This record gives sequence, structure tokens and C-alpha cells, in this order.
Amino acid sequence: MEAYAKRSNEELKALQEELRQKYEQIKAEGMKLDMSRGKPSKAQLDLSDGMLNSLKDNRDCIDENGLDCRNYGEMEGTPEARRLMGDMMGVPADNVIVLGNASLTIMFDNVARAFTHGICGNAPWDFNSKVRFLCPVPGYDRHFSITEYFGVEMINIPMLPTGPDMDMVEYYVNNDTTVKGMWCVPKYSNPQGITYSRETVDRFARLKPAASDFRIFWDNAYVIHSLYEPDERDYLPEIFTECAKYGNEDMVYEFCSTSKVSYAGAGISAIAASKRNLEDIKGHMKYQTISHDKINQLRHVKFFGNFDGMLEHMKKHAELLRPKFKLVDDVLTRELGGTGTGSWINPRGGYFVSFEANEGCAKEIVQMAKEAGLILTPAGSAFPYHVDPLDTNIRIAPSLPEIEDLEKALNVFTTCVKLVSIGKILSERE
Repeated sequence: MEAYAKRSNEELKALQEELRQKYEQIKAEGMKLDMSRGKPSKAQLDLSDGMLNSLKDNRDCIDENGLDCRNYGEMEGTPEARRLMGDMMGVPADNVIVLGNASLTIMFDNVARAFTHGICGNAPWDFNSKVRFLCPVPGYDRHFSITEYFGVEMINIPMLPTGPDMDMVEYYVNNDTTVKGMWCVPKYSNPQGITYSRETVDRFARLKPAASDFRIFWDNAYVIHSLYEPDERDYLPEIFTECAKYGNEDMVYEFCSTSKVSYAGAGISAIAASKRNLEDIKGHMKYQTISHDKINQLRHVKFFGNFDGMLEHMKKHAELLRPKFKLVDDVLTRELGGTGTGSWINPRGGYFVSFEANEGCAKEIVQMAKEAGLILTPAGSAFPYHVDPLDTNIRIAPSLPEIEDLEKALNVFTTCVKLVSIGKILSERE
């Protein structure tokens, strides 16, 4: 297919009119589909329904330590749940605390505690005239919302095929005492699906932070969310092992959850950290709670059995997700390939497809799609302060719709991409 930029004005105007008629027809059909978040489909949620009956009676509520999990106690989580989540992250159970359903809550709490009480004896961040965070972009909007909420100054770090631009990371972390943290989704990143390379992880581990209370917020949300079999999965080096080689084990907080493994909003989450960091966290957490929901922790352990059982469960998720991701790539290739209207990454795991429109087009594409009944994540959301400097990035979340609805949505999306792109070319020529 010939690139639109190489076509004459007459050809583009004729195509534009054809696409406008198609767009109006789509609007008249009254489609309503919300693809703004990466939610699991009903079929994915159904995979975990056996968990609802994994605890039969009160005899199933006793953990390995003999504790009745219907009662208070074990603020760090049940031993079997700590082991399961540790295996998920690839760290020893002793380095894990299992909490409630949302890893996002743990991240928020850690930032909040850093502002009010400091980290490991350091001065509270609130005492600093400026606190800065490094933010790989495009990235996870809810990460950026946390630091924006606390008034943190966020610095964009471009994502490369190997992960964040480590030259920039090293420059800021090693030289600027106001840089206190960095957000990371290291495997199948949100939204691009990029996995950090071995060299990138090694460079993280070798950082020499100017601020003694600098912490990497290593959100390993998609650590087991591969779309393919083991020989095709991305490999991510385990960050704690790498950091320990250089005496930097205190530099990382790692997070994970089962929100898209079992039930979204009703899973379990965990933080992994060094002994020193965990003692610091527990010292604050004891004022916040006596214990988290250990019944839910037991429910998950009994349902999965162990980490191998969790991996087998994730294969079922992959079987449901794989056709949807393939459809996205197939339709984008068929409708947009060669037109010069955008590019995208076909990820090997995670929950999103990241689309890069032509400069200055993303907001208009998303708005046109909305008017046709397709709700996408607002353009700019993958950047701090919701500002995409080039207005190019659009996040596609294919997991929730049925395959037939997804195809209709992609038809809407590609029509909008074409219309906006042609309009921009013509306006620039005029």
C-alpha cells in the first residue's frame, strides 16, 4: 500500500470522502465499547472460579504455622502465601510481605511514608524543597498519578527497545540528590510490552545514587503474563540478585499481584525488599493494620497449589488472550500497513498494544473514536501530567471485548487513524 504522504491531494481527498462516509455509518450503528483499561474478560475471570470453593470449612483455614487465619496475626502474610509470591518474583519468601488485593496501594503507601517519616532513618521527603522521580515514557498512568498526587516533579525518561534510556537514568540518579525514586515495569511494560534487557538490569544494579534514600519502584506486574510457551517467553534477570552483586540490595522495592492472574480487585499483592527495607516498612505498617486478609491468601495458595500451578493457570489466560493480540496486529497491518499513518509494537506478553500515531494526531484520533462509541485511554495518559509532548501515543487494551467486538473496535480505530492522518497531511500542504 502506498504511503499517504506520497499521494496527490486529489487522491487523498477522494479517500477522505470515502472514509467520512464509512465513519458516519459506524456512528449510526451506535456501538458502545469501553477499552480504556486492561481489564480481564469474563472468560478469564471464570478460570479462577474454583477458588470460590477452595476453602470448604474452618479446618481449611489453618496455615502452615498452625494459625487460624480467621483471626488476627501474621502481619507479613501466611508462610505459604509469602512463598508463592516470592516464587512469582523469584526471591526468597523471607524477603516478602503479602498484603491486600492491590499492589498499587502498597506503592502509594511507600511513597506516603517516605514523605511523612522518611526511608530507613533518612529525613522525610517532605523536608526537601524538591523531590523528583524518573518516569519511563510511555509508561503506566497510575504510577504517575501517585507521584503527581504528592507533588513530585516527574522527569521523562524515553523507553528504548532495551528498556529505559540508561544513560539518562545514570546521569540523574548518580548526580542529583533530589532524585528519590524511579517507576519501572520491567517485563512486558505498560503500554509497550518491552522487557528490560540483561544489560539494562545490570546497569540498574550498578547505580550509585546521589541520594541515600533513592529507591527503584520495580513493579513486576506482568512477570508471568507471557502470551507464548516457555521457549518464546521474554527473560528478565532477577533484580535483587543483580543488586546484591554490587551491595545495592536496599535500592529496590519490588511489587507484584495476582490481579490479572486470579480476580481483578480480589487477588493478593506483595512487596519484596531487603531485610533492612522490610524492617523499616513493618515498623510503620504496624500502626496501619494488625494483619491483612489471610483467608484470601489461603484461598489462592490452595487453588494454585504452588508456583508451577500458577504457571499452568497462566497458560489458560494466554490461550484466551493470544487470538486477541493476533487480531490487533492483523487488522493494523491490513488497514494501516504501508500507509505511514502510525507504528506499533506486537508484544510477547502483558496487556496492551502501544500505537504511535503521526505527530499531533493522537488526541484527535481518540476523540473521533469516542464520538463513534469506542472509548480508549485518553491520549497523553502514558506520560506524566497527561502531557505527551508529541501527541502520538495511544494505548490499545484488547483483553476485555469478545473477539467479534474487538474486530469492530479495530475497524473504528483504523478508520479514525486514516481520517486524522489524511486531514493532517492536507492541512500541512495547504
